[in-house]
Amino acid sequence: MSQGTGGGLLRRHRDFRLLWCGETAGKFGASVTGVAMPLVAVSTLHAGTFEVGLLSAAAWAPWLIVGLPVGVWVDRLRRRPIMLAAAAISFLLFAGLPVAAWFGRLSIGLLLTVALLTGTAAVFFQTAYSAYLPSILEPADQPEGNAKLHGSASAAQIAGLGSGGLIAQLAGAVNGMFANAATFFVALLCLAGIRHREPRVTKAERRPRALFSEVGEGLRLVVDDPWLRTLTAFGAASNLALMGYQSILVIFLVRNVGLPSGTVGALIAAASTGGVVGAFVARRVASRVGTARAMLLFELGLPIFALLIPLTAGGAGILLYVAGGFCVSAGIVAGNVIKSSFQQRYCPPELLGRLTASTAFLNYGTIPLGAVLGGALGTALGIRTAMWITTAGVPLAALILFFSPIRRSRDLPTTRRPASNAKLPLDPDGEPVLPRH
Repeated sequence: MSQGTGGGLLRRHRDFRLLWCGETAGKFGASVTGVAMPLVAVSTLHAGTFEVGLLSAAAWAPWLIVGLPVGVWVDRLRRRPIMLAAAAISFLLFAGLPVAAWFGRLSIGLLLTVALLTGTAAVFFQTAYSAYLPSILEPADQPEGNAKLHGSASAAQIAGLGSGGLIAQLAGAVNGMFANAATFFVALLCLAGIRHREPRVTKAERRPRALFSEVGEGLRLVVDDPWLRTLTAFGAASNLALMGYQSILVIFLVRNVGLPSGTVGALIAAASTGGVVGAFVARRVASRVGTARAMLLFELGLPIFALLIPLTAGGAGILLYVAGGFCVSAGIVAGNVIKSSFQQRYCPPELLGRLTASTAFLNYGTIPLGAVLGGALGTALGIRTAMWITTAGVPLAALILFFSPIRRSRDLPTTRRPASNAKLPLDPDGEPVLPRH
């Protein structure tokens, strides 16, 4: 797997460089989709608010519908072919939308179908990619690899959000989907160029087992392990609060603060640059203070500044949103870098797909709940009050980390406790207590 030790990972590791390029292109395309699909629905098909909301729901629904069994299938099969198939399907589906429009076949139903199918492809791609990365990188290179992937993903998302509207304006909302399809074609070419080949799956590994049994194995892995259980519970609570305030953020900035829509987009993009900075500093801070302490710093210390967001006002007061949003974004991405590296080293490779799918199922399941919560609070209590409640939930969610073995540790563990100790009682640090003789 290793390809030399000199220089940065992107310069010396060809396969990782291709994976990085493909993943970055895919993230850019996904961000463009988040802008372009609603624009097609509104400007071309004159869809209503509810129908536009269904597009977002259709993109996330596959995580809840097929996320758990996908983890089992990813662990049974080679990961790279799954990623190739997912990228190819996304390319064909997005490229097909303008073609359908030329023949007068474009409809809300077709958009919802494409959103659902490409969302399903994203579940397969993301689950396989998370399990595939450790197979091409040595353990010592995985933290750097995760930092570069998360950093470029944040930058690609910012660029995608900013350019999605511009592409639609220049080429038309529907024809702009060709640009989106092109990003997945780039991802497909990059993945096809990777030289590393996973070992063939043996007949014993392909032998069908009870699907529900293997899904349960992945969920038990999360529930029974104190470290994985803590991080997953935190992720679910954090996503609930994040989506709670993000779902009403645009309304807050436009109606309460009085900003024009163009300024709102620029401010959100500026605050999102914190994710790039967070990915850049995550490894350096973790190596200096320890991975567990760095996790608390990034997920509890920085998100406290989310409380600046409800104070946002016109004029110079908009800087309060930029500062608060920047810190939240930096903390989230830096924490994700550390968490990804921990899971890849801590989890047995043959279970990594199920772990990824199980944690995504539990974490992403709170996203639609957060959106409903934000809207309900805004309707009942007013937008600014709802912003106070939901932004306060961001640092409060991190108390799950604070009251866990993470607070009493310098570093997250790198190996899982033996299965023979699974039934032993645990000490305050989550380690098995061995009986005395």
